[in-house]
Amino acid sequence: MCEGQGKSPWQKGVELPSFLPLAGDKTVDVLIIGGGMAGVLTAYCLHQSGVDYALVEQDRVGSGVTGRTTAKLTAQHGLIYHRLLKMGGEATARAYWQANTDALERYVTLCADMDCDYQVTDHTVYSLDNGRLIEDELTALERIGCPAKCPRELSLPFEVAGAVTFPRQAQFHPLRFLAGILPGLHIYEHTRVRQLEGTTAVTDRGRIRAGRVIVATHFPFINKHGSYFLKLHQHRSYVLALEGATLPPGMYVDDDTAGLSFRTWGDRLLLGGGGHRTGQPGGNWAELRAFARQHYPDATETAAWATQDCVSLDGMPYVGQYSATTPRLYVATGFNKWGMTGSMAAATLLCELITGRHSPYAGLFSPSRSMLRPRLLVNGYHAIKSLVTPTTPRCPHLGCALTWNAAEHSWDCPCHGSRFDETGRRLNNPATGDLPIKKQGAE
Repeated sequence: MCEGQGKSPWQKGVELPSFLPLAGDKTVDVLIIGGGMAGVLTAYCLHQSGVDYALVEQDRVGSGVTGRTTAKLTAQHGLIYHRLLKMGGEATARAYWQANTDALERYVTLCADMDCDYQVTDHTVYSLDNGRLIEDELTALERIGCPAKCPRELSLPFEVAGAVTFPRQAQFHPLRFLAGILPGLHIYEHTRVRQLEGTTAVTDRGRIRAGRVIVATHFPFINKHGSYFLKLHQHRSYVLALEGATLPPGMYVDDDTAGLSFRTWGDRLLLGGGGHRTGQPGGNWAELRAFARQHYPDATETAAWATQDCVSLDGMPYVGQYSATTPRLYVATGFNKWGMTGSMAAATLLCELITGRHSPYAGLFSPSRSMLRPRLLVNGYHAIKSLVTPTTPRCPHLGCALTWNAAEHSWDCPCHGSRFDETGRRLNNPATGDLPIKKQGAE
C-alpha cells in the first residue's frame, strides 16, 4: 500500500454494515451510483421520502474520500462570500450561506441521538498576509446577514493578518455517522457500473434499469455530457494526526489553498496542508512534518494520510441535472474541499428534484450555469500541456500524460486527477479502469 493511501483515524476501528453485490438484473425508479457521503445521504433522503431507489458502490461504502476527510461541518468555505457577492450579487451569496446553514441544521438533527463524536465548535478562516481580504469578507457577510466574528488573536503558533469566525459550527466522525444511517438502506457493494446506456446501468453481473440516475462518483465518469473534464480539476491534500501537540480551540483553515488546516479529535491534533493540484508538485507530508518539528517538537505522529477534492470553476458544487440535454440524469460533484456540508445540501436538493418539490437552490447549484470563469483557462492550459507532452504512461481517461508523484509513489494525471499505483492499479477516478502496465517507477 502506497503512503498516500494510509488510513485515517476514521478508518481504524469502525465496522460499517456490509451489503451484498447485486446479482442479476434489477429495475428501480432511481439509481444512485457512488457510495460516498453524497450518495449515501441522497439514498437516506429518498428512503425517508418513500422513493424506490438503489445505490451501487464499486468497493465498500465510505471507502473513498469520505473516509479521508477532515470532517468539518461548516457553512464557512474559505473566504467565499465576498467572491460570490461580486460574482452573483447578494441573492447568490445569501442563498449559498442559507443552503449550507440548512445542511448544518440537518446534521444537528441526525446526530442528536448518534454516537459519532459530534461536537459544536467555532470555525475560523484566516489570512497570513492579506487583511484586505478579511475586511471584504466581513463586509459581504454583514450584507447578507451572516453573524460572523472578527477575532483579534488566534490560538495558533503564528501571526495572521486577519481572520473571520463562524460560531457554532461542528466537527464529527464521518464513518460513525455513516454507520448510524446505513442500516435499512437499499445498497449493493462491490458492484461497478461499467457503462450507462441511457438510464440503464451495465454491471459485471447484470443490468439495472432505472427511471432516473444520479452520478455521485466524486468526479463524474460520463464524458459525453456536461463538460466536466473542463469544469473540474482535482486537488491533493495531506493530513497528519499528532499526539502531544498543543490543541487549539475550534477549527481553522488558511484561505490559501496551499495553507494549513487545524482541528482536534480527542487528544489529537489533525494538521492538514501541503496541498497542490493533482499531477503538480507540492509540499505534501514533508511540509507538514517540518511545521510539526518546529512548532510541536514533543508531538508524536500517529497517522498520515492524503485525500483528493474536486474543484469547480466558481467555488460552488455542481448539483442537479447532469446537463441541459439529459433530463433523467443527475450529478453531485465539485464540493471544493467542503464535501461534508456540501453532501447534505446536495442530497436535499436531489431529493427535492426527484420528488417534484420546489427548491430555492436549484438554480444556484445548477451544473448548466455559466462556465466563463478564470479557472476554465487554467484547466484548459493544463489539459493541452499534458496532451501534447510526448511521454508515457498515458491516462486511460482521456489520454493525458501522467506524472510521477514521488511522495506517494503514484502516477497522477494533471488534467483531471486520475491516479494509479506503481503496478497500474487505479487509485482515484475519473478513469474507470487500471493503467495497462505491469510495474513502473520514476525514471
